[in-house]
Amino acid sequence: MPIALIVHGGAGDITDPDVEPHRRGVEMAARTGWDILLKGGSALDAVEAAIVAMEDDPAFDAGTGSYLNREGIIEMDASMMDGLELAAGAIAAVQHVKNPIRLARRVLESEHTFLIAQGAEQFAQEMGIPLIENTELSTPAAVARWKQARDHPRAAPTSGHVSVQGGTVGCVAVDQNGHVAGGTSTGGMSFKRAGRIGDSPLIGCGVYADDLLGGASATGWGESITRVVLSKYAVDALTNDTNPKDAARLAIEYLGHRVGGIGGIILASRSGQVGFAHNTPRMARAYITALMPDLVAAC
Repeated sequence: MPIALIVHGGAGDITDPDVEPHRRGVEMAARTGWDILLKGGSALDAVEAAIVAMEDDPAFDAGTGSYLNREGIIEMDASMMDGLELAAGAIAAVQHVKNPIRLARRVLESEHTFLIAQGAEQFAQEMGIPLIENTELSTPAAVARWKQARDHPRAAPTSGHVSVQGGTVGCVAVDQNGHVAGGTSTGGMSFKRAGRIGDSPLIGCGVYADDLLGGASATGWGESITRVVLSKYAVDALTNDTNPKDAARLAIEYLGHRVGGIGGIILASRSGQVGFAHNTPRMARAYITALMPDLVAAC
């Protein structure tokens, strides 16, 4: 079975100085996940490792470097899905976990599918995942962005006007056994309300995986992505062996014309093909398949 892996590092108004850090970050993450697949590792392991690499990279709005909310606190969301049995795990509004995707993986392996806030962090401790101070996740750039938003607040997003800075991370992989997995991790919108949850931890919205079709991870304006259940829509579009490039384009077109949404999506099909699409100025992504001579990374 052909193996494949694709990652994204967010879709949105990624500024010129941020382009190269995003491109380097997604390239490193994709190579990390790809090495696992080449050694016969599982799609779940590859997805987790690739996303951990981006959570540890302050260029992205996930893990270290996440955006601060209006209270000046980092609240993070993440999700994973295993296409074999449609197992899913998600966490939301966690403040003290270095790598939220690792916690989402533990939830996937538990009797639950979704844990939030203090309950999720208590579960993390039970699973041997240490808690850290919230300030350890912050970076000078994130604090500067928060101060700018505090001093110059923008209007609330609407379908007619929304600015998304990008930085949410995600990965989809297909392993040698034909199993598909996907994951997404984010710090959420810049200067969001405390307790706000977007699409990233919602199964079917920010992520979806099904061995019968393929997998997807979404990024962008979460409120619009949630309303069209974008990742499930994109995976369903893979029916009849539709090329992932076409399925991704159809999904983003639907996001735009149905709810005025903006964002991006990555896809991998069960046959080991990949695709992506976005209607934002930029989207960081990197991908490689068994049929490609080398990895491609761009922003």
